Amino acid sequence: MSSKLVVVTGASSGIGEATARRFGQAGAHVVLLARNADRLERAAHEVRAAGGTATALAIDLQNRAETLDAAARISGDIGTPDLLVNNAGIGRWRPLVETGPDEAAAMIGVPYLAAFNLTRAFVPAMIERGSGGIAFVTSPASYLAWPNASAYIAARRAIAGFAESLQSELKTAGIVVTIVVLGTVETPYFDNNPGSRENIPELDSRLAPVLTADQAAEALFQGTEQRKRFVVKPGIYRALFVMNALFPKTVASQIRRAAKKGRRTGA
Repeated sequence: MSSKLVVVTGASSGIGEATARRFGQAGAHVVLLARNADRLERAAHEVRAAGGTATALAIDLQNRAETLDAAARISGDIGTPDLLVNNAGIGRWRPLVETGPDEAAAMIGVPYLAAFNLTRAFVPAMIERGSGGIAFVTSPASYLAWPNASAYIAARRAIAGFAESLQSELKTAGIVVTIVVLGTVETPYFDNNPGSRENIPELDSRLAPVLTADQAAEALFQGTEQRKRFVVKPGIYRALFVMNALFPKTVASQIRRAAKKGRRTGA
C-alpha cells in the first residue's frame, strides 16, 4: 500500500468512516476529521480494530482557522499525508426558492472551501517531497444537472473544477489527483439532510444500484492505490457523462423525467 498516512474528512460516519476503516485494514495511520467528537472517536476505534492506527481531530471544517490549525498540527506532529481524502460535504437537495443564502454559503464552505484550505495546506510539502495523493469525493452532480438541487449541484461543480485543474497543475509534481464520483450511497447523509432523498433522479436499479458505504470506500481505496485520475461507481454514470457531452439536450430531458419519477415514488 502506497498510502501510509491518510487524512480523511467527514470521517465520523458514512463514506468517510468506511474509507478510514478500509485504509486501517491495510495498515495505514488514518487521521480522521469531523465535527462530532464522540462519533469521531468511535470511528477511530473502528480503524484501530481493523488493524490501523488512528488520530481523531474534532474540527469544524467550515471554520478556516480551525482547519488550518488542524493541518499544521498534523504536519508538525505526524507528518505530511501520503493521501488526503476530501470527503466532507453538507447540503440539502432543494429548489432554489426553498434554499436560503446562508444554506447556499454553507454548501460552498463544505465541501469546496474546506477542500481548498486543506489541500492548499498540505500540497507545498507534497511538492517538496515529490509524492502524494489527493482524492475528491463527489457525486454525479459534478457533471449532470437536475431540478430541485441547484445549490448542491453548484457546490459539486466547484469541487470538480478545482480537482480537474489540480490534475493538470500538479501532474509534474508527483502528486496524483483522483476524482471519485459515486452514485446514491446509503448513509446517514439523507437523515441529516431531510427532503433530499425525494429529489434523487430515479434510474434503473439494475444499472445504478444503491451503494453501501463499504462499497464506496472500496472503490475509493482501489482507485487511489492504483493512482487513477477518475473513479466512477456505478459505471453507468461514466456513459451518461459521455452522452451528456455529446447530446446534452437528450440527457437533460431524460434526467428531468427521472427526477420527476423520483419525486412521485419518494426515491
